[in-house]
Amino acid sequence: MRLRPGLAVGVLGLVFAWGVLRAQRPFKEYPALEYENFAIPPDASQKTEWVRARLRYPDVYGYPDHNRFRMRDGSPFPGYWTMDYPRSDRHLLAGVRRLTRINTRSVEQVVDLDGSDDIYNWPIVYGVEVGHWLLPDEQAAQLREFLLRGGFFMCDDFHGDQEWAVFMQSMRKVFPDRPIEEIDSKDPIFHTLFDLDERFQVPGAQYFESGITYEKGDSGKVPHWRGIRDDKGRIMVAICHNMDLGDAWEWSDDQRYLEKWASLAYRIATNYFVYDLTH
Repeated sequence: MRLRPGLAVGVLGLVFAWGVLRAQRPFKEYPALEYENFAIPPDASQKTEWVRARLRYPDVYGYPDHNRFRMRDGSPFPGYWTMDYPRSDRHLLAGVRRLTRINTRSVEQVVDLDGSDDIYNWPIVYGVEVGHWLLPDEQAAQLREFLLRGGFFMCDDFHGDQEWAVFMQSMRKVFPDRPIEEIDSKDPIFHTLFDLDERFQVPGAQYFESGITYEKGDSGKVPHWRGIRDDKGRIMVAICHNMDLGDAWEWSDDQRYLEKWASLAYRIATNYFVYDLTH
């Protein structure tokens, strides 16, 4: 992997070419599966040109309206959308600040497909554990509108055939007529900031106990870098299947997690973000 020198990311004004921005909702932190009382960086309310949003979605276990589970302390199940949150997000955004010239704050923005205009203020949205999401028709329709307006959706951390099938039940509602393709290594998305011809499976923290990089049996062994394009050929949905970039960002400061995995996860993310800002 080599850095492509001289690339200017001074085109951040393109983020706002969607039309007149409406008032953005303020930063808010939600209960999560893995973390509570995580330190909030001092720039949480800072106005910046860009920030990565995280999608809060309904899941197959009934979150949020028909929750079938409780946490050990009796609190409501916070939803699969919170996996790795917010540690993964804070680590990733710190990396974006170091590796690019993107003017971003150090905290994520949680967004909903709730019929309001808020999601259109956040041009890059991330979905985790989408092998468990369950989008109702109206949310799928809004995600489709968000993408066709120029938005970018990156999803990650789902594995094997069964979780792929669950993912596709909702994605077919979003785009019933657009193919999902394996992204060719020569595609610009792998060469916007770093040249990423040599990619490999990025494992989750389960590697600490299992010593293997894959999940969900044989069908989870091969990583897939997939995408959905708009009418002009621009990738608008980036699908990371059979890998766990979220854990790579989350555990990047743990000596047990190999640098090569964390390094690729950060490079993939920054390439995708810069691609969206420049294409």
